[in-house]
Amino acid sequence: MKFLFDDESFSFETLRTTGFAAYGGADLGEVLTTASRIGEGDEASWHQAWKATAQRVAEIGEQALASGHRVSAREALLRAANYYRTAGDFLLEHPATDPEMTLLSAGQHDTFAAAAALFDTPVLAVSIPYEDTTLPAYLFLVDDSGAERPTIVYNSGYDSTREESYYVIAAAALRRGYNVLAFDGPGQGAALRQQKLVMRPDWEAVITPVVDYALTRGEIAAEKIVLFGYSLGSFLVARAAAFEHRVAALILDDGIYDFHAAFAGNLPPFLQSWIDEGRDDVAVPVLTMLTAVSTQVRWGLRNGMWVFGADSFADLVRRVRAYTLDGIAHQVTAPTLILDPEHDQYLKGQPQLVEKALTGARTTLVTLTENEGAGEHTHAGGLGRAHQTMFDWLDTTLTASSENGVMEVAAASGRVGY
Repeated sequence: MKFLFDDESFSFETLRTTGFAAYGGADLGEVLTTASRIGEGDEASWHQAWKATAQRVAEIGEQALASGHRVSAREALLRAANYYRTAGDFLLEHPATDPEMTLLSAGQHDTFAAAAALFDTPVLAVSIPYEDTTLPAYLFLVDDSGAERPTIVYNSGYDSTREESYYVIAAAALRRGYNVLAFDGPGQGAALRQQKLVMRPDWEAVITPVVDYALTRGEIAAEKIVLFGYSLGSFLVARAAAFEHRVAALILDDGIYDFHAAFAGNLPPFLQSWIDEGRDDVAVPVLTMLTAVSTQVRWGLRNGMWVFGADSFADLVRRVRAYTLDGIAHQVTAPTLILDPEHDQYLKGQPQLVEKALTGARTTLVTLTENEGAGEHTHAGGLGRAHQTMFDWLDTTLTASSENGVMEVAAASGRVGY
């Protein structure tokens, strides 16, 4: 699907940003006028145009707030947060030290935090203990009653943030009576940008502390914790669930069995051989040449070096080999929804591999199509259809689990039947 740009990466990222309009994250007119100022494949104009829009809309929100217009302020600040995130999409030459990336990250955080303070439902900024530090998180609550509710743990992926979680899943979840706990893990959001924590393959070391924290909250039903993986996050939560069995269900948006195969599977065999053999002196120049001719390759390699803490493009390709479910997928036991966009440009075929490998879990594979507007990666632009699929499945799954639990207790006490 082409959306406003011929460049595949520009098209997808614009669709991703625009799709959040369903939950107040964008306004179509603002997207169109911003896109009109961006040259095809021109990363500098992308950055400048989205930054200008973010700053303009943030100012509208700040002025509305100062004048006491709560709803207008909230709506503008929510859009600004999404636009700040978008402005940094391709600012990846030196992301760890670029002051512009720091400015955009702060803009996303500050505008979202200001918007969240104006929500009609509670949003708590919390810290999750993790090793010798903490992970930043938001706890989105259905209400302030303190009643325990089923809760979705949002796990972002290759380039997402806990702020983006609101548009991706939290807004839809709150409407249906689910809390959401959204965190930045190593290699993600503020954990990467401020704490300098990079991605790790043994994600159970991340999810187990998150579940530990969730179980300390009276608002979270202990037997109804659901892991939601967004993009690369779908691999991470599936990997974690092979070892962490205190979760009621998994939603993989979209399924990933082997990230290396998805990430580097299209590289020519000779280049793969050079990388595997450590011949970086010849492999890195070839990879660098590929970045010069493809926005998608350039983005993938540059962002990956930052997220994974790699020393070179070749080092990055070697590091992602560890991100596979091979040998552990059978250990996943939680019911799992595996989503599969018809025309996923990043993960084609991976959801089917996940379904085949999860032999110990009850799986449901759903392909959402381009014809219904949901055929792109993570169903960008088709969130309404995607959320209907996710939550209808989840409602049914958690209800069935609860009924099975009642039957098990009754059987144990010798009281079977109603």
